This record gives sequence, structure tokens and C-alpha cells, in this order.
Amino acid sequence: MAAEGAAGLVATPGVPLCVFARRLVTCDEARASASSPLGVLEDAALVVGEGRVVELGARAEVEGTLRSRYPAAQRLDATDVVVTPGLCDAHTHAAWMGSRGREYALRMAGAGYEAIAAAGGGIAATMRAVREASREQIAASLRARLRRMASLGVTAVEVKSGYGLDPPSERKLLEAIADVAGASELPAVVPTYLGLHAVPPEARADRPAYVRAATEALDGLAADGLCRYVDAYIDRNAFTTAEAEPLFRRARALGLGVRAHVGQFADVGGAELAAAVGAASVDHVEQLGERGTAALGAAGVRAVLLPVASFTLAQSPPPVALLRAAGVPLVVASDANPGTAPTESLPLALALAVRSYGLSVAEALGGVTREAARSLGLPGGVLAPGTPADFVVWDLPHEDDLVAPWGLARVRLVVRAGRVLHAAPAS
Repeated sequence: MAAEGAAGLVATPGVPLCVFARRLVTCDEARASASSPLGVLEDAALVVGEGRVVELGARAEVEGTLRSRYPAAQRLDATDVVVTPGLCDAHTHAAWMGSRGREYALRMAGAGYEAIAAAGGGIAATMRAVREASREQIAASLRARLRRMASLGVTAVEVKSGYGLDPPSERKLLEAIADVAGASELPAVVPTYLGLHAVPPEARADRPAYVRAATEALDGLAADGLCRYVDAYIDRNAFTTAEAEPLFRRARALGLGVRAHVGQFADVGGAELAAAVGAASVDHVEQLGERGTAALGAAGVRAVLLPVASFTLAQSPPPVALLRAAGVPLVVASDANPGTAPTESLPLALALAVRSYGLSVAEALGGVTREAARSLGLPGGVLAPGTPADFVVWDLPHEDDLVAPWGLARVRLVVRAGRVLHAAPAS
């Protein structure tokens, strides 16, 4: 399939597009089977119209539909490669400024993450860069980062605040995220208010007041439509469940969803709190016990796995077998941030989830498509009639190839809602 001309094909208003694929990975549970848990169709095609999938099936069937219903449809030949739903990155800190490269080098030389933070590095270093930056500078940085993510197959991204560490700076971050969120040429953006990420140096003398202020700020942010989810970092040397609960309860009262950083370094009850408030996800969970896991399973809370962070921090994997046994749906995300997961690559996280965490290909691919989209309340992540036309044409012949650590983009075409986000140059 030549990438040249693809943008014109997909962008032609009112003209359906048919994409033919060697393997079409639908991630549709209605098509799943024991032999094909991702609902793969071989020698298949999908028809896109008005930003949605209007037909999908075996090539011969779709050819007949084209002749009878869409004779003017344009065709895109991807018969030598694999097509999947667009990837969804369900946990990122992509709105950040500055550099923490020196800190990363120190950590690789043996310095501990918590010790670096205590010495003024870590989140506080990014806080200073964010406070110094304008809303426009933050938006420009985020826009460029999202564009690079799109080139790797990503069509939706959750973006957290959390680096301002005071109400005005957190609002500035969320306003910058909002400035970018409506751009049709970028991945869809889901904004999250990470109200309790760390206590800034100036607030350490009155921690309760800081927690109250962060919680009280939520009403204004919600009223202005600046966030869809609320998050808190619940862990050793972070925030307690007692500190996070009022924020979560207020979020639910305002009609917002809840996400939670839980168990990255210690299990302090965050999973049980997340289950109690009906959270959409708990994220990290490297340290998670049977009680918390059972609570997640009973409440239908998804676990977002962040293997890039645990790789850079040399941590043991989360209790994946325990999560599976409890019926907890698994999501894989990049955790894109300047400190512990300095990456923009969801495919890298996908590869590490299989290699380091032992996920199957079906679990990992489902975790960056269907389950990730569901955790964010998005309609994508699946290719089926009526779903958004968010898909990726990969320069690979089989979905198993996607979980290899390529270290470079293997993408030919990325489409969101029928619009090209990225087309690779013809080789």
C-alpha cells in the first residue's frame, strides 16, 4: 500500500473509503473465539464513511457491498499487512516542560527515585519548569508530543495535569490541555486532574491545607469542563487513602470519573478505596495484595499496567496472575512522563508488557485498544459497524509482530474518525 495519496483518499468528503487488509484485527468480543481472541478476519476489508466504520467483513462479501451500495468508494490496498484499531494510551503525563535527563542518569547510576525526590528533583523539578512556562508554551509542547505519539499508531491519549502543584498552575495545565484537545489532526485527548500528585516545597509545613485546597479547586475545574477524570497518587511517601477519599468523593458527586495511582512502591489500601468509589482504573499496581485485587475484581475496576516505569525503576512486575484470576481487565499504557517513563511510545510499553509482565499477545493488544478505550469511556478500541473509524495500517504482516521491541515506527497509516493523523512516506 502506498502511503502517498492516502490522506486525500480518506479526507475526501462524502466519499466512502474501503481498506483491504491481509489481517484485520477487530478486537471485537462478538467476533472473538478460542482460536482468535482478538476477532481477526483474514483477507478482509472495512468500509469507512462519515468518520465511522459502515461495513466490515471478508473481502468477497465487502466487494459485493461496494458494487451495490458504494460504487464510488475509493480503495486502499493493505492486503500485505495487518490493520488494527487505533491505539489508546490510557495513562500519560504528557503535559510537561523542562528536562530531567540528568536525574535519569543519576538513577541509572544507582540513585534511588525517592532519594532524588527528597533532594528537590523528581516531580518538584518539573513543577518549577511548568510554573515558569506559559499556557501557550505548554500547549505547543503537548501538541508536538501528541503528533509524535500519533506517528506510532496512537489515536487517543489520556493527559494528566499534576505538575503545577498549586491550584493556579494546575488550572494552567488543564487549560493548555483543553487548547490542544479539540484538534482533529491530533489524537483525541481525555483530560485528567491529577489533584494529589506531590506536596510542593512551600506547602510542606501545612499539608492538610494543601490537600483541602487541591480538593476545593475541583469544583471550578469541573464547572469549566476542564477535566473528565480525577486522579491521586496513593502510596508510601505520597498520599494516604484518607487524604485522597474526599477528592474522589467530590469528583463522583460532580459526575466525574476517578483514576488512581496505586501500589507503585507499597500497598497502602488504594485499590480498596478505588473499588469503593467506583473508579475507572487503578494504575501501576506493582505492589498489590489479594484483598485489593479481589476488591477490584468485584467492582469491575481495570488495572492499567505501566511496564516502562517499572523497567526504568528496576521493579518486579505487578501480580498479573492474581489480577487475571480475579477477573480484573488489563490495560497497558506508556506512563509518558519526564522522570520514570521518559518515552512517548505506547508500542514500547506493549512490547515490555509481553516480555517483562508475561501478557499474551491478545491481552497486550486488547489492553492498548478495547480495554484502554473502555477505561476512558471512549467508543473506540474496536473495529465494528458503527464504531469510530480509528485504525492503523501497520508495516507488518501479522499482529504477533506488533509486540516486538522494534525501536522505531512500523506504521504506514494512522486514521482517527476517518481523518489521517499520520501517513508514512512511500519507501
